[in-house]
Amino acid sequence: MPAPVPLLGELERAVMACLWDRAASGAGPATVREVHESVGQLRGLAYTTVMTVLDRLAKKQLVTQARDGRAFRYAAQASREELTARAMRETLGGLSGTDRRATMLHFLDQASPEELADLRAALAEVEHQAGLGVEPERERQVDGQADSRG
Repeated sequence: MPAPVPLLGELERAVMACLWDRAASGAGPATVREVHESVGQLRGLAYTTVMTVLDRLAKKQLVTQARDGRAFRYAAQASREELTARAMRETLGGLSGTDRRATMLHFLDQASPEELADLRAALAEVEHQAGLGVEPERERQVDGQADSRG
């Protein structure tokens, strides 16, 4: 079972976002200097502050730390989506069935129509992958406009 997902402070989230963005762009793992140039300089942070944040994220097992000459390179251990899903699963997993349902209803009560549509599409895809016979909605273009009839 994976370790609990630690809560991240605002600066830790900014550093993680930098690492996730680098991974998405194909830039690969970052040195402290590269993260400092991306995050630290904009905020007026010392190089050592960024180094400390990366070290703490490594100790929390949220980033990997690999030596590259005299420096270390850091990469996110999991994607933003994977980490968020783990945190959600951890939170909901600790609740009884009734509490879990009430929590989800409170969350969904404040969801936008677009968020609800995303949730429906994700649920249909999960059900389809599980072989429950539900075809996920596929968006297609009809006269330049999205059509979700399939």
